[in-house]
Amino acid sequence: MNWEPLTSEEQLTAINELSHRHPVAIFKHSTRCSISSMIKSRLERDKAPADVTFYYLDLIRYRNVSNRVADDYRVEHESPQMLLIRDGKCVYHESHNGISMADIGDHAV
Repeated sequence: MNWEPLTSEEQLTAINELSHRHPVAIFKHSTRCSISSMIKSRLERDKAPADVTFYYLDLIRYRNVSNRVADDYRVEHESPQMLLIRDGKCVYHESHNGISMADIGDHAV
């Protein structure tokens, strides 16, 4: 898994633009949560869809970015949380044990 770090609100504009070419996933991770760490580990073991760019957001360190993601995509904040962005819109979001690489792949097409 090659995570792209998401550390600034300005990157969200680039993510929206990129999502018009191929899907973009944003994983909101709490470094203080064992469930979040377990889900991150599971994602890293599973085969990621080749056409999806994966961003990693440390929501403790970059809470302002996490809040902006929730606002921009009209998705209530949860942690851990995965969002899939396609054509500038959130087409999939899931949290906790509901997050799966298979579901991400299914919604990426």
